[in-house]
Amino acid sequence: MKSPDEIKQIAIQVISDEKKAIESLIPRIDGNFADAVRMMFECRGRVVVTGIGKSANIATKIVSTLNSTGTPALFLHAADAIHGDLGMVQPGDVVVCISKSGNTPEIKVLVPLIKNFGNTLIAIVGNNDSFLAREADIMLDATVDHEACPNNLAPTSSTTAQLVMGDALAVALIECRNFSARDFARFHPGGALGKQLYLRVGDLSVQNERPVVSPSSSVSNTILEMTTKRLGCTVVEENNAIAGIITDGDLRRMMRDHKNFDALTASDIMSRNPKCVKISEYAVKALEVMRQNAITQLIVVNDEGRYEGVLHLHDILREGII
Repeated sequence: MKSPDEIKQIAIQVISDEKKAIESLIPRIDGNFADAVRMMFECRGRVVVTGIGKSANIATKIVSTLNSTGTPALFLHAADAIHGDLGMVQPGDVVVCISKSGNTPEIKVLVPLIKNFGNTLIAIVGNNDSFLAREADIMLDATVDHEACPNNLAPTSSTTAQLVMGDALAVALIECRNFSARDFARFHPGGALGKQLYLRVGDLSVQNERPVVSPSSSVSNTILEMTTKRLGCTVVEENNAIAGIITDGDLRRMMRDHKNFDALTASDIMSRNPKCVKISEYAVKALEVMRQNAITQLIVVNDEGRYEGVLHLHDILREGII
C-alpha cells in the first residue's frame, strides 16, 4: 500500500497528464473542426454518436449534452449497430464515430455501412493513420502522447481528450444556435437547475399568507399579525401603498430601544424603503437580492408596484434551488 503522500502525488500526476492531453488539442482545432460544426448545425436529421468500449461511454455523455442544448442526438453502440441497430441511422443523419485506435473490428465493419448509406461521417480519433481516420468525411484529431495509466494501457487521457472535443463541438453549436438560458430551461424542467431557469417569484409567494397592518396599528396587533401569518414579518400599508416592513429584527430593536411599547405604533418601528421583488421575476434572482442584502424576506409587488405578498427564504430552500 502506498503512503498518503505517494497517493496524493499519483493523483496530481494523473491530473497533470490529462491537462497536457487537453492542451494538446488546441492547435488541432482547425478547418476540419469548423466543418464538423457546420455539418452538425445544418443536419436535417439527428446526430448519431457511436463508439465501442470506453469510447462508447464518452459517446453517451456527448449525446446527453447535445440533446440538452438544442441538437437532437442519439447513441448507437458500434457492436449493436452491426447486429441490427443500424436501422437507427436515417437519411439526413450525421454520424460521429469515436475511437482511440480507429482500427477495432466493429469500426471496420460499421464505417463502410454508414458510407454506403450516404451519411456524413465525422471521426473523433486518436490515430491519424487508422482506418477510421482515412474513411471519415471529417477527421478530428484527438491523439494523446500517452495515457495517465502507469502502464499506458487504460483509457484515461485519451477518453478525456475525446470528451473535451465533444464538449467543444456542443458549445460551438450552442453559440451557432444562439441557444439561451430560456431555451435551456425547456429541456431541463426538473431538478434544482431547471427550477432556477423557470420558477418565478409568484409561483412561491402565492402559497403564503399576505400579512399587512396600517401605520397606526398597535404593537400588539402587529405582533399578532406576524404570528398568525407565520412569515416573520408584516408589510405596513397606507392608502394601498407600501409604507414599510416590520420583521422579527425590528421587534428586537424595539425591545432594545424602548422600555414601554404601549404608545408605539407600526410606523414607529417599521423599516422604511423595504426591498421588493416583482411577482414575475425569477426566484433565483430574488435569492440573489436576499443574499446581497442579508435578509430573509422580500415584499412581492406587481408591475404597478402594488403589494401582492411575501417571499421568504424558506420558500426558496423548500424548492431546492440553493
